[in-house]
Amino acid sequence: MTERRAGIIGMGHSFPEGVLTNADLEKIVETSDEWITTRTGIKQRHKAAKDEYTSQFGTRAAQQALERSGLSAEEIDIIVCATTSPDQILPSTGALIQAELGATNAAGMDLFAACSGFIYGITMVESMIRTGQINYALVIGAEILTKYVDYTDRGTCVIFGDGAGAAVLGPVEGGKGILSTKIRSDGRYEEQLYARGGGTRLGTSHETIDNREHFFRMKGNEVFKVAVRSMADISNEMLEKAGYTTADVDLVIPHQANQRITEAVASRLDVPMDKVYSNIADMGNTSSASIPIAMDECIQAGRIREGSLVLLTAFGGGITWGASVIRF
Repeated sequence: MTERRAGIIGMGHSFPEGVLTNADLEKIVETSDEWITTRTGIKQRHKAAKDEYTSQFGTRAAQQALERSGLSAEEIDIIVCATTSPDQILPSTGALIQAELGATNAAGMDLFAACSGFIYGITMVESMIRTGQINYALVIGAEILTKYVDYTDRGTCVIFGDGAGAAVLGPVEGGKGILSTKIRSDGRYEEQLYARGGGTRLGTSHETIDNREHFFRMKGNEVFKVAVRSMADISNEMLEKAGYTTADVDLVIPHQANQRITEAVASRLDVPMDKVYSNIADMGNTSSASIPIAMDECIQAGRIREGSLVLLTAFGGGITWGASVIRF
């Protein structure tokens, strides 16, 4: 098989119309706009309605990405949906999106890597495109996280939001594409960010519901330290592998977890904040959707253009982390 380089040839994003502001949260839980803003940088987050679900937004983002790529759904070989909030246990959200798109020649699947899911997805399909197994892939990060937060726990309910981002990947030429990418995990840190209910360990019962086991739990201080170190270290590793330094990077797009984490990662990488994109004030933490949403916003605003060297870096529950260096 002839090796070639994989790149991003179209992007899109989608999110619910509903908005939950910090002022709204002040009426629900003991918190304040000042407390939330100081600790997270978040002012608002999008919130799905009761009758909205993950695949709806994943499909809309994917349709937009397909239109911008100039490809039809039938030309896609695989759809990878990164999500921690699937429509249902079976079938996969990726398969449901495949059906909605009419991507009759594609395999559809879900990938579970929490907030690092989008980088996991592009890392996986990059090798498939590079080695000629497939030509085109859709990688989607889609989440409805507001249905998994405990609105009595101010440490988590103020953070998460809903939305989806999608990228079409295919072969590219002229020095463009994914120059380096790597993913990591360490399950020893599972208790830093978790939700125990609903799986085969505890199942779903009146007891697990009464104990609120199906909601996200997080140890914020511990997450902060490991996230900053992991994201910075793997970013430097991928830049070195690609033959660049942080001085060469035009834009850094980190997972939108927390503004303090973003600033600490930038400081550790010695990257000025004017080269670091942040939309967390308006979107909150959308887990696997945060990086593709941010990328598409940057493309549409002209912050990513032809020739731009972009560093993606993420960290999520599991724990998982990863980084990619891409030339557009």
